[in-house]
Amino acid sequence: MHTGEENMEFDRRFMAAFLDGRFQVKFGEGSCLWRFYAWEPFAITLGYNQASSGIDAEKCRQAGVDVVRRPTGGRAVFHADEFTYSFFSDSSEQNSEIYRMVHEIIRRALEPLGIYAEFCRSTLQRSQGAQNAASVSCFTASAKYELQVQGRKLVGSAQRKTRNVLLQHGSLPLSGRHKELCGFINFSDENEQAEISEELERKTISLEEILGYIPQYDLLTELMRNALGTFYGSNLEVLHPVQLSDILEGHQY
Repeated sequence: MHTGEENMEFDRRFMAAFLDGRFQVKFGEGSCLWRFYAWEPFAITLGYNQASSGIDAEKCRQAGVDVVRRPTGGRAVFHADEFTYSFFSDSSEQNSEIYRMVHEIIRRALEPLGIYAEFCRSTLQRSQGAQNAASVSCFTASAKYELQVQGRKLVGSAQRKTRNVLLQHGSLPLSGRHKELCGFINFSDENEQAEISEELERKTISLEEILGYIPQYDLLTELMRNALGTFYGSNLEVLHPVQLSDILEGHQY
């Protein structure tokens, strides 16, 4: 586990290692990287271009919740009970195709748990009420190829691409605590807060709500590794932290 700023700094540095070629020199052209992690303390991340004014910074401070900015786009996410991933690649593939591929692997990883997620086929529009506050939260809208169960969003993801290097972040809620974001949004009135809270309940779902329990984090990591192994075959390599640390420190090979 790492703080919000530490997690985002890791991802900024990994992206830099892809942009200057250090990662490719070590692991080969066309290589990609998956990272799985958690948050301590809990954190709210804002999209790269998102205004911070939508979040009540004082409430976050009092609750001990970090507020940090992601390198990727999108809207705010409350990272509490959550399985988080980052995916890096140097590829000329369309962003939408990478988005689909990443979610397809997550979809396969969840199947052994009896979860059969589906792609969202089009962008889901948020309700007409309280549009300004609704635009703060990632989980009040869904994009094409995101995963849903029972018509409700299960995984929220966002991308950033510089040249051919793409970073994609994603959040898989373990429990319903991601909905607590509502308590840290600046609202103009109580009706607005009630509408957004209802929208999060109606549009989102967590693993605990589907399964009746929260899977162990290590089990989810194992399921992802199995799905990645099936997808990538013998090209999959689990990296030791020392290997990555050397690259992030700028060591050349």
